[in-house]
Amino acid sequence: MKSSRKFARFRSLVWLGAVAFLVSGCRIDMHIQPKYLPYEPSSFFADGRSERPMVPGTVARGELRTDTLLFTGMENGVEANRFPFPITKADLERGRERFNVYCTPCHDYTGSGNGMIVQRGFPHPPSFHSDRLRQAPVGHFYGVMTNGFGAMYSYADRVDVGDRWRIAAYIRVLQLSRNATLDDVPEAERSILAGESTGQTSTGQPAGGQGTGHSE
Repeated sequence: MKSSRKFARFRSLVWLGAVAFLVSGCRIDMHIQPKYLPYEPSSFFADGRSERPMVPGTVARGELRTDTLLFTGMENGVEANRFPFPITKADLERGRERFNVYCTPCHDYTGSGNGMIVQRGFPHPPSFHSDRLRQAPVGHFYGVMTNGFGAMYSYADRVDVGDRWRIAAYIRVLQLSRNATLDDVPEAERSILAGESTGQTSTGQPAGGQGTGHSE
């Protein structure tokens, strides 16, 4: 009876000792880890660097860019003249808002290229209303925002992919606003414009309201 108690006690002490040894070992490993500090050299690699470059072709999670049109603005090696997704009124509103934030300092609110920093001496960018840019495909504007062009640097780190396309769509709106014809206006709205051009409203009244014949 006594011998069995002694054996059980001895076995318990052995287990406690083993657990204490393992715990102390883990604590040492967690406090003193084998690691390289930033820029610390390494004799393991041939180039002597501990920092390793990414393996060629590495793609971060969520960054697989298989849609060439969406991410490059190109199709078959040339600038595309279509959008990678349908442009809605909400997209145009977003494009206008982003354009006003990022583009107006140089291009001004109308796209004429006379923004505030241009007025203060910065090189004058081309007008979006020039024949060359009115005929340029929308992929051109996306590519310039992505890669930069001339004195303009890339905005890829400031404006995300979707917003670059929305800005390009809004640039098309600005261009159309300067070069639209009556045929571009919905038929239901043409009578209003026709009335304004003759000084009459759609109700037959003078465009300024019911005049009294007096001028101020």
